[in-house]
Amino acid sequence: MEWRHLPPLSGLRAFAAFAETGNVVAAGDALGVSHAAISQQLRSLETHLDVALLDRSGRSLALTDAGVVLSRALRSGFGGMIEAVEEITGLRDARPLHISTTPMFAVSWLMPRLPAFRAKYPDADLMLDPTPEVIALSADGIDVAIRYGNGNWPGMEAHMLLRSPMVVVAAPALVGADEMPSVDDLADLPWLEELGVSEGNNWLRRHGVSRGMTRGQTKVPGNLLLDGARDGQGVVVTVRAFVERDIAAGRLRALYRR
Repeated sequence: MEWRHLPPLSGLRAFAAFAETGNVVAAGDALGVSHAAISQQLRSLETHLDVALLDRSGRSLALTDAGVVLSRALRSGFGGMIEAVEEITGLRDARPLHISTTPMFAVSWLMPRLPAFRAKYPDADLMLDPTPEVIALSADGIDVAIRYGNGNWPGMEAHMLLRSPMVVVAAPALVGADEMPSVDDLADLPWLEELGVSEGNNWLRRHGVSRGMTRGQTKVPGNLLLDGARDGQGVVVTVRAFVERDIAAGRLRALYRR
C-alpha cells in the first residue's frame, strides 16, 4: 500500500462529508466545523492532488467526474471504518436497524406486524424509511432494503420475504357489488396509482385495452393509495397480501388477478 500517495485525512474527510450532504454548510455541521473550514479543506485537497474535484461554474458546487470516483471510494472506505469502530466499541448494537421500504409495503404489511415483533424483541430499535426510490445499502446508512422484484440484484444478499399475486381491486361503491365489470368498463373508471409506477395502464394494455385509462388517474404516495381505493376514488392494481383483510371485510372487491 502506497501510504505516501494518500492525501491528508482531514481533506478526505471533508470531501466525503461534502459529497454525502451536497453542500459545505451541511458538511460542516456533520463534522462539527465551520463551512469556511470545509471550503478550505476542499481546496487544499484539490491542490494536493492537482485534480479538479468540484465544478464551481454553476450557482452551487457539483462533483466533477474525478470527484464522483473519489466520493464512491471514500464512502465505501469511511463507511467500513465506521462500521468496524461501531462493532469493536459496541456502538453498532446501540444503533437502530435502518430499514428502507416502499410506503405501500410499510403501511400495508410491515406496520401491522410490528406489534408482534416488538413483543418478541422489546429492546430492538428500528428506523423505517418509507420511500419509492431505490436506496443504496451502505455500512453507515441503510441496513435492510425491502423491494419488489426477482431478487437478482448484483452485490446484494437477497431473501424472499413475501410471495403474493397482484390483483385489481376497487370499492363496491365504485364498481357495484354484483356483476363483475369488464376490462373495457374498468378503463372508463378513475384509477389510483402509486407515485413512480404505471401499473394500471400496463395492466389494461396487457389485457387488450390499447387506449389505456380514459377517465384519468390520480398519483398518490403509496401510504394513501388504499385509503383512496376504500373510499371509492379509483381502481387499483396492488399486491393481494396487502388487501386480504379489505377483501374479506367487503371494503374492496378483487376484480381480476394479474
